[in-house]
Amino acid sequence: MNKALRKDADQIVAASIKAVLPDKAVQRALSSYQSDAGKTLLVAAGKAAWQMAKAAVDCLGHVDAGVVVTKYGHVKGDIPGVVCYEAGHPVPDENSYAATQKVLDLVQGLSDNDTVIFLLSGGGSALFEKPLVPGEELQDITNQLLACGANIVEMNTVRKRLSAVKGGRFAQACAPAKVLAIVLSDILGDPLDMIASGPAYPDTSTCAQAMAVVEKYHLSLSPQALELLMRETPKKLDNVTTIITGSVRELCSVAAQQCASLGYEPIYLTDQLSCEAREAGSMLASICRSHVGNGAKLAYIAGGETVVRLTGRGLGGRNQELALAAAPGIAGLSACVFSVGSDGTDGPTDAAGGYVDGDTLDALSASGLDVYEVLADNDAYHALEAVDGLIVTGPTGTNVNDVAVALIAG
Repeated sequence: MNKALRKDADQIVAASIKAVLPDKAVQRALSSYQSDAGKTLLVAAGKAAWQMAKAAVDCLGHVDAGVVVTKYGHVKGDIPGVVCYEAGHPVPDENSYAATQKVLDLVQGLSDNDTVIFLLSGGGSALFEKPLVPGEELQDITNQLLACGANIVEMNTVRKRLSAVKGGRFAQACAPAKVLAIVLSDILGDPLDMIASGPAYPDTSTCAQAMAVVEKYHLSLSPQALELLMRETPKKLDNVTTIITGSVRELCSVAAQQCASLGYEPIYLTDQLSCEAREAGSMLASICRSHVGNGAKLAYIAGGETVVRLTGRGLGGRNQELALAAAPGIAGLSACVFSVGSDGTDGPTDAAGGYVDGDTLDALSASGLDVYEVLADNDAYHALEAVDGLIVTGPTGTNVNDVAVALIAG
């Protein structure tokens, strides 16, 4: 392993994530908030929910009551006046449904003097859920969408129609109370109706688009689920104000600044990366091959969210697979490729992402691993673990997509 490049990669990851933590952004959003005569309730859902809720209560001083629904292992302590629940992600489970019911109970019977501060981050689609089909079927549909390579917008176009809280329906449940939605965006272009499937935002997708996703990926749905896909979602909400607090653009910008501070010339490729993880890794490796050896220290930065098409039964995530797919292309070069999820968890693993450099392919071979066989089995986690290529940050408290970087040492 190239220790100098790995050290630089770790510094870039740490600085980038630190800069997009939601604390200051939430406090900015609430700096001018003044409650009416009624109650102030807090609801937070998503992988960054605990961190956002803590920042909100610290800023406001207190709330009358509140509920946090976040991923297992993401609650970091008590928040005054707020009850915290952990639940399943990326597939909803019974704890998701039970916690969401607690939220719905909280917002029942409110008046137009009351306000619900709704803190939303990525992961809310699984964590904040009351299904209109049996829970087992919703889990099956979610697994089908994850396995077929559907992107997040396609997934949410289907899922919001199978839910009592998505697609603007949560805001309807809060009415006539006002809803102040503060959103940490994890979707390219920040489409508010798609972030966590838009619980408090009018839905712009259509029934026809939902059915087109089913047909495109040959999804297997029950007659009940198909009938729900043909029910239109709310297209207008009068009780909601929405503020976006962060996005992948900020993550990429900070990564570029950190690369420059380490002596690299940053080249900002995109903040709209949307393709298969293996393709993105191969592309970054190709860029390295084109520019290595000219004496310049370069950093190519791409933000967004790739997808994994499951062809095997291994363990991994999109960022680990992206990195591993770059290993053959940069073999022997003074270069590295790394990719991380800003939330600190990549797929169903404890890793945030993966790192490879010019020595990785030989190290894999020495461990008896064939990179192409590993990729075919979607087992990037164990392969990277064997060569010290995992990036592990623990839950970060934020979630603004992923950033992938290719560094060329010169």
